[in-house]
Amino acid sequence: MKKMFARMGALAALLVLGAFPAGAALADGGADPDDASGFVDLAEAVPDVILEIRYYSTYNFVGDRIDGYEEPCALLTKEAAEALLGAAAAAMEQGYRLKIYDAYRPQTAVDNFVRWAEDTDDTRMKAYFYPELDKSVLFDQGYIAAKSGHSRGSTLDLTLFDMDTGKEVDMGGTFDYFGELSHPDYVGELTQEQIDNRNILRDIMAANGFKPLDTEWWHFTLEDEPYPDTYFTFPVSGDSVAPQ
Repeated sequence: MKKMFARMGALAALLVLGAFPAGAALADGGADPDDASGFVDLAEAVPDVILEIRYYSTYNFVGDRIDGYEEPCALLTKEAAEALLGAAAAAMEQGYRLKIYDAYRPQTAVDNFVRWAEDTDDTRMKAYFYPELDKSVLFDQGYIAAKSGHSRGSTLDLTLFDMDTGKEVDMGGTFDYFGELSHPDYVGELTQEQIDNRNILRDIMAANGFKPLDTEWWHFTLEDEPYPDTYFTFPVSGDSVAPQ
């Protein structure tokens, strides 16, 4: 049954992915940051994934819906989506589905994060996402930056969803927690099951062309990014990638 679902998802993705041309190039060889033609909607391209787009909601480290998220959808470059299709099939073979927290992130959203970080009086979500840190150190320690790899379109944040239990697997820490607990190789007070779960996710993603980040167990980037120097600006919306 799992193999049947994976094959159905692959067929749907091939139909969608082939419909989009590569992003328009600029004279200097880079891509136009307003051009979404090289991107696809994961709900169509990788239909087996589950979406919980945190920055469209208020349950995130800011506490508000983030600028640039017009719909609770996930966009990725065509190349990253093709690789994710393989990861989703591999996860299903092991009894899991991939659950996406974030994918492409427009520069307007990153600018929103920067403004929030500069306002050190706004600590509404401190207890949930950075209880061990003073907000004033978030820039210096690299948790907030003026540019994000997500804006290049081939990075995503995700976890595993257990199809038997109907729940997310226990990773020993929550998405977007600012601290050492989020490092993929952190052991500390983690149980062996939690360590194993992190390794399962990491192995699935690595086997399908994604590289991890050494500070966030949920963060992966396509090894061969199609737009390594372009930070896109179009909003997160199905309309951004809809055929014109």
